[in-house]
Amino acid sequence: MTNLWEETEIILTAHEKTFKDVKYIQGSNFGITKENFERVAKKSKYYSGFGAQKVAEDLVVVGDNWWIERHEYDGSEWWEYKEKPKQISEIKEVSHLAGGMWNKLSELNETEVEDETKI
Repeated sequence: MTNLWEETEIILTAHEKTFKDVKYIQGSNFGITKENFERVAKKSKYYSGFGAQKVAEDLVVVGDNWWIERHEYDGSEWWEYKEKPKQISEIKEVSHLAGGMWNKLSELNETEVEDETKI
């Protein structure tokens, strides 16, 4: 069994954060206090393996420019750490945002870059 509080502390520690770094906690429709989250998370135990997702799927724990959100695959669930991406100063014109399989933006648009150099 997985304890939600312990799981939360593990993901925070892995990214050099503590619960003191958390600014707020919420779902899609309302927030909860840090104290309320800590109290309930400490007594929340669930099976994190395959099956059905048990922890609220819209639960997020938010800090300055980072957050953790719930992720799930076939019922197996975990926290995923996210950070606000650093803005890149180089801007390019693209013609494709989709079309490949597991491609990056640059890969979807590299054919046109090669074609332009042949002109």
